[in-house]
Amino acid sequence: MSNQSQNNRLEKRFAELKAEGRAALIAYVCAGDPDQETAIQGIKEIIDAGADIVEIGMPFTDPVADGPSIQAATIRALDGGQNSIKTLEAVKQVRASNPNTPLVLMGYYNPIYIYGVERFMKDAAAAGVDGMIICDLPPEMDHEAVPDAEANGIALIRFVTPASDDARIEFVLDGAKGFIYLVSIAGITGSAGPDMEHVKRNIDVIKGKTDLPVCVGFGVKTPSQAKELGGIADGVIVGSALVNAIADTLDTQGAATKDTPVAAAGVIKGLAKAIREP
Repeated sequence: MSNQSQNNRLEKRFAELKAEGRAALIAYVCAGDPDQETAIQGIKEIIDAGADIVEIGMPFTDPVADGPSIQAATIRALDGGQNSIKTLEAVKQVRASNPNTPLVLMGYYNPIYIYGVERFMKDAAAAGVDGMIICDLPPEMDHEAVPDAEANGIALIRFVTPASDDARIEFVLDGAKGFIYLVSIAGITGSAGPDMEHVKRNIDVIKGKTDLPVCVGFGVKTPSQAKELGGIADGVIVGSALVNAIADTLDTQGAATKDTPVAAAGVIKGLAKAIREP
């Protein structure tokens, strides 16, 4: 698969949705939660339920940007033996049945560094990864990863936070790829609802400086929030609500039940319906 065709999956999806006049619904789930097979089936189900782009979390022992729900999912996955090799295998299996859905890895730099940056980017591209969000690798430091990501057609997606002033936003945008991840709250994932007025102001500032799509995440839980954000952003990112739905179906030992593979898809259906409403 060429770098050009990989880069185009994200670009093509956003162009298609712009033509439809709606925002992308971007779903986050943790690889290997609660086990590899269930998680792979769950990702396929959320795509079928209406997710336009999927972020697949790479489990890590110190997920400092994540709230309790995603931390718990990470622990379940790690306890089940999930690692970088298995996560890339999961991407490969999802990609085999979904050739057009953009897949983005989200996680932390340590596992990539340990794996070997050049090798990881090459293997990720071969598995079908389109983009990567590395939570603890700011633009000042991502020169370690950018050349290998670009060489393999992988977009390194950057954050803009509520604390980012105009100068910081311009710095973040310089060399950014894929889309801009606008953090809607000051805090960890799933900890509070977005301040719509503040989000709108930040979107206006970012869009005045770049043509990249702006997608909003952290704190998005309900169809009404998704609908409202979808009216002002290019994408709405939902994570903790999906992870909680999965957790609610597990048995007392934390293992999957018959309801687990479709749990997140049930949430996605409601969000997809809201975001598609005129």
